[in-house]
Amino acid sequence: MWRVGVDAGGTFTDICLVDEASGGIRVWKVPSTPDDPSRAIALGVVEGLRAAGADAAAVGYLGHGTTVATNALLQHRGAPTGLITTEGFRDLLEIGRQRRPHLYDLQADKPPTLVPRARRFEVAERLRHDGRVERALDESQVRTAARALRDAGARSIAVCFLYCYVDPAHERRAREIVEEELPEAFVTCSHEVAPEFREYERLSTVVVNAYLGPVMDGYIARLGPRLAGAGVRVPAHITQSNGGVMSLETARAQPVGAVLSGPATGVVGGLDVGLRAGFRSLVTFDMGGTSTDVSLIEDGRPRLARELEVHGYPLKMPALDIHTVGAGGGSIAFVDPGGLLKVGPRSAGAVPGPVCYGLGGEEPTVTDANVVLQTLNPTHLLGGRMAIDRARAAAAIHRLAGSLGLDVMATAQGIVSVVTATMARAIRVISVQRGHDSRDYTLVAFGGAGPLHAARLARELEIPRIVVPRNPGILCALGLLLSDLKTNFAQTRLMPVTAGAWAAMVETFEALERRAAAWFDREGIAPGARAVRRTVDMRYAGQNYELPVAFPDGPQGEAVLGELRAGFERAHEQIYGYVAAEEPIQAVTFRLEAVGAVRRAELRAHPPAGTEASTAIVGRRDVWLAESAGFASCPVYDRDKLGAGHRLDGPAVIEQMDATTLLLAGQTVVVDPYLNLIVEVGG
Repeated sequence: MWRVGVDAGGTFTDICLVDEASGGIRVWKVPSTPDDPSRAIALGVVEGLRAAGADAAAVGYLGHGTTVATNALLQHRGAPTGLITTEGFRDLLEIGRQRRPHLYDLQADKPPTLVPRARRFEVAERLRHDGRVERALDESQVRTAARALRDAGARSIAVCFLYCYVDPAHERRAREIVEEELPEAFVTCSHEVAPEFREYERLSTVVVNAYLGPVMDGYIARLGPRLAGAGVRVPAHITQSNGGVMSLETARAQPVGAVLSGPATGVVGGLDVGLRAGFRSLVTFDMGGTSTDVSLIEDGRPRLARELEVHGYPLKMPALDIHTVGAGGGSIAFVDPGGLLKVGPRSAGAVPGPVCYGLGGEEPTVTDANVVLQTLNPTHLLGGRMAIDRARAAAAIHRLAGSLGLDVMATAQGIVSVVTATMARAIRVISVQRGHDSRDYTLVAFGGAGPLHAARLARELEIPRIVVPRNPGILCALGLLLSDLKTNFAQTRLMPVTAGAWAAMVETFEALERRAAAWFDREGIAPGARAVRRTVDMRYAGQNYELPVAFPDGPQGEAVLGELRAGFERAHEQIYGYVAAEEPIQAVTFRLEAVGAVRRAELRAHPPAGTEASTAIVGRRDVWLAESAGFASCPVYDRDKLGAGHRLDGPAVIEQMDATTLLLAGQTVVVDPYLNLIVEVGG
């Protein structure tokens, strides 16, 4: 049987196949089909299996990451959405927190409001902060609002009432009424997706969920038959933003959980690779065709964000703490009105793609720059399946060079330097700006373009070491085969961390565990494969934001309160640099992560190669290196011929079907038993 992971990116769709019997890994890539991503997924699975000598009937598990939700939100292609909310809160969606997107930019625009005012309705109802009913729900107003939304053409309805996270009864009844009036509509309630305090963020989250619901439903409706038509007999799973996977039915109900679907599995895959290589403090660096995603892993545990902002929309949901910038292989280079060279965030994507692809692209991209510099193969990619036109790329960069007063090679190198600086800033955001020294970490470089740029990026940040996985271009797809089923439950319940709070904490976690048990049952997870992790969001009284603190395992009782206080003080000192020992501490939101272990892909160690690394050299190529101020003749290695124990020195180029790794002068590579490249960066 084969386990299959698919990462549907903006430029390529990556396929990773693992043979359960032998542990062997096969990889495949096909161009993405943005108009209908399910076409590329089905085609890639079939072609990848055919190349491996198998057929679709042999697939025992299939998981995939998708950008459908992300792209629909970015391009504002969601469903016509309506909102029913508490009287007096109709305009909260536009008022928000009254913060400017960019403090000093007077022309900065907020993202479009996903629900126009004409489709936002207030109804009489009110709960107090402790759940007591101040005013009962006016069901006739809910029915009137539902009918008005039906007449206005709404295909999706969000329901968000004040303090419903304390008692969701009003939202549940409103949902019943709306479903009676609009039986075909997608209906979602805020207590189902974000049962936490902070009204605006909860409202934004449920509105995004509603906005994406019909889009994801349509995608899933197309994907299932396509895979079945290709002969795949097992149900597919979808990656969640929190690094786990979920069933298609869960994705239908909560599509907001897939907003960071693709990048999340890259972090999971990067963590596994790093741990196997012997490193626990990591920066994952995933550079694809349209963007770069970076994340920090401290002592073997990825950071989990409780809130995030995606394309200007705040979402109150657990997600791996990933910082994204518009810097990818397809990022377009241009000269701004001030005469400065800029790169991205606009991307050539899969269609028309970089100029060198010969598919109609005319604007130079990062990929074109690398082809001109010959750090990338100037004649072909994907192991010879994609022809590359260097002359066409050089002509496009020549047009840009004229505006800068530079020659073609200096302009191409400038494009690479600018995109490297953009990515370095992204890594500083997740490291230096949060109190972490990037020099203490190892860079895990993957994605189709990550290994190509990692050497310069690591030197820029003084990161001492790089790990390049065996199959870097498809690591997100492999990460799907290393991800467990996972979901998160939360309950806001404000209380001081003082004697007597223990009983209330126990009661809150017991309620969350009952919800987790029901989820385990729905997903069919065996009792022995179930696990839960508990955390508490805590703050000093009077603070506006909280820090997550692990809830201690083992013996329980009042002594746990002291451990919680100590854990909070350590976290506060890490982030803010001080501890206010005299200030009272509050527990705010209780969280439980439920994990259902699945059978993972097993990556196996290889014996020493027993040959010299020089046997993997397949030629030489002149490569333009800024460090040498010109072309340098570099050996070109075939990655497939490099084995455990091989050692080689830069400058050099290592090519494989799914990525290219560039080594600079003074850098050394050793191949570890898992066939990862361990690069010592040097000065």
